[in-house]
Amino acid sequence: MSVTHQPGKPTLLMAEDEEDTASLLRFLLERSGYQVVHAPDGKQAQQLIDTMPAPSLVLLDIMLPHISGLQLLPYIRKKPEWKQVPIIMLTADSSEHDIEQALASGANDYMVKPFNPRELSARLSRFLKPAV
Repeated sequence: MSVTHQPGKPTLLMAEDEEDTASLLRFLLERSGYQVVHAPDGKQAQQLIDTMPAPSLVLLDIMLPHISGLQLLPYIRKKPEWKQVPIIMLTADSSEHDIEQALASGANDYMVKPFNPRELSARLSRFLKPAV
């Protein structure tokens, strides 16, 4: 699982197990000029976190197979080179408790699916300069 960096393109790590959502996100993000690295489950996300350079931003689902997004949050924040990477939770989980836990564990933002593509773009632009 190697990641090739494309100069000039911000890299986003997307941890998303739902194939349709992942395809839609990849399409929207690549069209906006981002390079997308996709992990379909928590275990692969953790492997990428251990092996790839810190991305410009992480889009993290909570309900992932093997390792949840809530378990990955503190793991990401313990890595010195990933400490400042913005993390947006993008999940169908709208429970107040999980939102509070995610934000307390180091998430910078929280969006509930289904999401509005314009709102996602606006939230991304809070953390990244436009890629195009």
